[in-house]
Amino acid sequence: MPKQFVSRRQFLFEAGGGLSGLALACLLDQQGLLASPGACGAAGNLQTPFAPRKPHFAPRAKAVISLFMSGGVSHVDTFDPKPSLRKFAGQPLAGKGEIVVRQGHPGPLMPSPFEFRKYGNCGMEVSSIFPHVTRHVDELAFIRSVVGRSNDHVMAHYELATGTVRMGAPCVGAWVTYGLGSENQNLPAFVVIYDARGGPFGGPANWTAGYMPAVYQGTIFRSAGDPIVDLKPPASISDAQQRARLDLLARLNALDEEKNPANSELAARITSYELAYRMQSCAPEAVDIEGESEATKKIYGLDQSTTEPFGRQCLMARRLVERGVRFVQLYHGGLGIQNLDTWDAHENIADNHTRHAAEVDLPMSGLITDLKKRGLLDSTLVIWQSEFGRMPISQRGVGRDHNPGAMTIFMTGARIKGGQAIGSSDEFGYKAEEQPVGIHDLHATILHLLGMDHTKLTYRYQGRQMRLTDVYGVPIPQIIA
Repeated sequence: MPKQFVSRRQFLFEAGGGLSGLALACLLDQQGLLASPGACGAAGNLQTPFAPRKPHFAPRAKAVISLFMSGGVSHVDTFDPKPSLRKFAGQPLAGKGEIVVRQGHPGPLMPSPFEFRKYGNCGMEVSSIFPHVTRHVDELAFIRSVVGRSNDHVMAHYELATGTVRMGAPCVGAWVTYGLGSENQNLPAFVVIYDARGGPFGGPANWTAGYMPAVYQGTIFRSAGDPIVDLKPPASISDAQQRARLDLLARLNALDEEKNPANSELAARITSYELAYRMQSCAPEAVDIEGESEATKKIYGLDQSTTEPFGRQCLMARRLVERGVRFVQLYHGGLGIQNLDTWDAHENIADNHTRHAAEVDLPMSGLITDLKKRGLLDSTLVIWQSEFGRMPISQRGVGRDHNPGAMTIFMTGARIKGGQAIGSSDEFGYKAEEQPVGIHDLHATILHLLGMDHTKLTYRYQGRQMRLTDVYGVPIPQIIA
């Protein structure tokens, strides 16, 4: 029987049909239009871990930018004015039960060294150390009754990040990424940018995926120098060579994955290799702020040495959410090798908070302004927070000790009603008094704004359906209204 030959035209037609089918399948998969693996009896999950997923209900926000002031910002010196501290200055804090301090040297009631003034149409009182943020008070919702469970920096960081004071639970960003995926498959869904002076208290456990697959943990972008280390391959390596190496690694890792199917670290490594490869063409542009106009750089304070570092972080955050990154965590205040440069004002509240507020005030104002100008504020939740507040009594004469009993957090964006103060602490700011808000309530609120019911966002671990909010949490009604 004579050998059958295929013409060049027929070969290209048939091969092209196969390539077109693959391309079509990829596009359908990205848009969620393919049948689920279970529907056709196939095993495994064909989607990437970051494939976009539908929320439980219509979301108010598509992305989150979290501004974390590491060290413990004093609420009574920033966004929770207490005239009674001046009226009863020098007197002991009495009638509040046992007074718990962290580092000793408790003194009498101490008034704020800063002046509070009314701003905006709402007449909200804000400390004079935030002259730029005050421009936006009509867009900010202040929660003045947030309560934490620990007066230790590390454990308090963990609670704000994960809902528990213990190390090892998944953080908010990991839960959001797990629940919603990413709108951009060429960038990480969850990015962390911390202070160039060092990371926050507790380190990487603040952005861990915990017991969930490691692929959902945060990806570090540096705030100074090259934001992404070793992203570009050496000039001597061609794209074809790099692709061949990645394909070989994928085959070898796949063999290991067959032997160890429960090893999420291995699965995360495979995914990270592929993501890093795709990021080479997309990420450099995403984090390149030099292409921004001079006017834009100016509103973030990039033209001033004091505000440039945090301004750079805020501008990078805007560029990332603009390109579909789901959760961006910024930290201000860092622990260097021989340095502790945070908001931890045990020694001198006036000096510490004046200095650090000057570093973040203009960049935060610029971020809100820029998001609003670009039509992104309505679809982006911006949250400002710290691990706890500080005591109304003095420490060593002019400092303040840790106080998890009351702290102030503000939110804006996501069509939240601004110009409101939710809850309150007592007359001295020692304990949350009216409408106390726990961290589980705060997390339930964040998830709700993103279109997720915190009671339904679960991950099975050790025989139990785990939640970010454990068995607690009620969304803050004034925020989600």
